[in-house]
Amino acid sequence: TIDRSVFHFINVGLSNPVTDWLMPIITNDMILRVLYGAAMVILLWRGNNRLRWLVLFSALTLAITDQLAAHLLKPLIERPRPCHIMTDINLLVGCGGGFSMPSAHAANAFGQAFLFGITEPRSRWYLIAFASLIALSRVFVGVHYPFDILAGVLTGLAGGLLITVAFRIFARRFIHKTEKKCHTA
Repeated sequence: TIDRSVFHFINVGLSNPVTDWLMPIITNDMILRVLYGAAMVILLWRGNNRLRWLVLFSALTLAITDQLAAHLLKPLIERPRPCHIMTDINLLVGCGGGFSMPSAHAANAFGQAFLFGITEPRSRWYLIAFASLIALSRVFVGVHYPFDILAGVLTGLAGGLLITVAFRIFARRFIHKTEKKCHTA
């Protein structure tokens, strides 16, 4: 009941013309893919060797968090979306046919925020704010409960942590050694 009450407060109580217009844009899969792709292209083009390798690890993070959320946990938990069972909601996008917990949007956004926030600390607060906005948009548009978001955040942090550890091991063994060889030559 707490989850439903908080959902209703955000989805209906905080609804206004600005959020009703903005949140469907923020949560739009195609827009998020284009933004992610553009960011990765910029890192490949303008980044140093370490950032270029981080792009590969970013893709791994996305694959892990998305698979964990959408293909392992959602079918295991089988929680219906609020738009499937509640009628007095502000549904701003299509409801979707899948289950609700955890939010794959939140998992993917927070997996990326964790990976880049730890490896590139200057970007940490921007990425956390952006990931939070993406996650919260899922409640505003009516397709996830707040606890779905929390479960997605935890899934993203777990996937992000796993890949961050892998990246640090990789960077220590391969990237730093290559950079040292280039400086001594």
